[in-house]
Amino acid sequence: MTGVALEGVRASYGDREVLRGIDLEVLEGELLVVLGPSGSGKTTMLRVIAGLEPVTAGRVRVAGRDVTRARPGRRNVSMVFQSYALFPHLTVLANICFGLEVRNVRGEAGRLRATEAARAAGCADLLDRRPGELSGGERQRVALARALVRQPDAFLLDEPLSNLDAELRVQTRTELKALHARVGATTIHVTHDQTEALVLGDRVAVLRDGLVEQIGTPDEIWSEPATLAVARFVGSPAMNVLTGDGPLRPRSLSGSPDDPVRRGIRADALVLGPVGAPGAVEQVELVGADAYVHVRVGPDRVVVRVPASGRPRPGDQVRVSAADGDWHLFDAGSGVRLRR
Repeated sequence: MTGVALEGVRASYGDREVLRGIDLEVLEGELLVVLGPSGSGKTTMLRVIAGLEPVTAGRVRVAGRDVTRARPGRRNVSMVFQSYALFPHLTVLANICFGLEVRNVRGEAGRLRATEAARAAGCADLLDRRPGELSGGERQRVALARALVRQPDAFLLDEPLSNLDAELRVQTRTELKALHARVGATTIHVTHDQTEALVLGDRVAVLRDGLVEQIGTPDEIWSEPATLAVARFVGSPAMNVLTGDGPLRPRSLSGSPDDPVRRGIRADALVLGPVGAPGAVEQVELVGADAYVHVRVGPDRVVVRVPASGRPRPGDQVRVSAADGDWHLFDAGSGVRLRR
């Protein structure tokens, strides 16, 4: 069953069209992560679903209901904002209860639901505090509890981890995954962080310039990027994309400079060894147990991931190779992935 669906949705700010025809189906109980760079339309898409921004074309459905023209309060969705949007003068309990009181759920019934939501979000021990007394991670849990307490048909999370430091972001990411497993609610989580997207999502939708570039499981997005744009955006370091008639290529390609194919290869699929295309090391980046080696191979510059303990040095002459099956081929004009 469909939890949330967008059908040909367009939305604009003045003369600028931000969403340019979004078709997207989120299954009931699914955690879909929408991944994209700044300005791709991610937050606008959430606000359209929540009813905070109008559509200029298309339809929005939530739990099978057409809510395209419905007011926000009648859509039964909960949105967690990047800023958390907590009331600073209210206690955590009062913040969680606020949405219930607006809907005339008060007294013991409201406190019970708020306590249950706080327990599920991991902030039941904070109910008497105010937001100013909480850490960023604790505020995030309170914002999630406030969304949970409404028991909505869909949760909309707008970059909820972006304000946290690196260690807390990893911890809260794990908690979010566990929370979704317990609650099982339809969830759309927006982020620009590719690791966050690949770790959290049942599926990932890559958004670019107001359009869905690709949607699939995290493994599909990583292993079979549908376009050059996805290949370049998903991955750290980004996928190497080679052009022209350089010597590093799968054996199936002709090597002509006019070949209408762009060839992509992940850094961890390249090998430094005794055979392959000759190259010169230009730069070495040490990243924990790994090293990213930047190598000039003919007209191309590629990044090779190697163990830090055996890394070469800038100026070293090396040879670079890759198995034919590890290459990704894209049409040079459209950027669309070519099936082999």
